[in-house]
Amino acid sequence: MIEEAAADGREVFRPLVELSPDERREIVTLPASIAKLTEVKHLVLYGSNLVRIPPEIGAMAGLEEFTPYTSHRLHWFPYELTRCGGLRRSTVSTRSLYGNFKLRPPFPELRPRPDAAGEPDPGVWGATVIRTCSVCDRPIGETGPSQVWISLRVATDVLPLLVNACSPACIQALPPAAEGYGSGPLNPC
Repeated sequence: MIEEAAADGREVFRPLVELSPDERREIVTLPASIAKLTEVKHLVLYGSNLVRIPPEIGAMAGLEEFTPYTSHRLHWFPYELTRCGGLRRSTVSTRSLYGNFKLRPPFPELRPRPDAAGEPDPGVWGATVIRTCSVCDRPIGETGPSQVWISLRVATDVLPLLVNACSPACIQALPPAAEGYGSGPLNPC
């Protein structure tokens, strides 16, 4: 579906409406190939079973509206979402988010990478592959990323974002957290 949407230059991408309920339940993340969707202006993931969005969402240069509403298993987003400079509208189930100002579900502890060999466990690291820094987009070194949580306004919502940084300088370059939200554990791994 991503290949078709990229080829025909569609502006609204609703991948879940073409799937059966059983197929929708099986999808817990989107593939990295969403980076090809540079013409998509509205990404609709209403009612998904997603638990994570890949960092490649940051390549969706045309994205103006993001709708993962009622995707209650999405508790955080990749920092790369901030690279979508045209993103102006979002509809997110904020009560499901880490650090939300009403319910305050805690940010999970970030664990140090046990070994630079092999690929990271997506359940722990948030992605199957972490190639570049969330902040500066340079390659992550052999020692792996330093991870931190931060809550920032993205479009119309304050979202918890997972940062995979290549250096302490990139962590220091992060903007201040949204007022009243704070961040999760800022102890870089």
